[in-house]
Amino acid sequence: MIQGWDRIAVDGQEATPSRVVIMLNKPRGLITTTRDERGRDTVYKCLEGAALPWLAPVGRLDKASEGLLLFSNDPAWAARITDPVTGPDKTYHVQLNRLHDATLLGNLERGAVVDGERLAVKAVRCLRTGQRHAWLEIVLDEGRNRQIRRLLQAFDVSVLRLIRVAMGSLSLGELPKGRWRELTPAEMESLGA
Repeated sequence: MIQGWDRIAVDGQEATPSRVVIMLNKPRGLITTTRDERGRDTVYKCLEGAALPWLAPVGRLDKASEGLLLFSNDPAWAARITDPVTGPDKTYHVQLNRLHDATLLGNLERGAVVDGERLAVKAVRCLRTGQRHAWLEIVLDEGRNRQIRRLLQAFDVSVLRLIRVAMGSLSLGELPKGRWRELTPAEMESLGA
């Protein structure tokens, strides 16, 4: 039985709901909420017409961010996944508005206090550079509100694109933007819950 759920009986027989977890490749421009008071499109637009049980987002990606977003019908499991102590690391590919240097990479790992909150990354490395922009891979062990954007802004760097590409060993892979798939039991277990 899923922890924290009441018992359910059908015709006197106890029924055990099964955990459902899906992975969505969230497109940029969608809000991570069930309903938006301003009528903006939400991530649930990508799930329309699917015969899915009630599912809630496991964590968030802001409107301008894209990539791997989980949904689950098990709130206790979701809480373990989003907990900074028990949850998996989250990996992002981030396009900067400028080239990087060793000083920036060191600053990101050392962190900064932004609006009274200490922000830092667990790991950072350069993926590639062009003539005017760089792509970094940034790993977080916790997910604070707009953490990467706020930390980079503290060092006068803006984010052009931010894509969550992995959670722990679970990779977004080749899942097309706006599409979803159900996780296997092994994938759920690999996330540590």
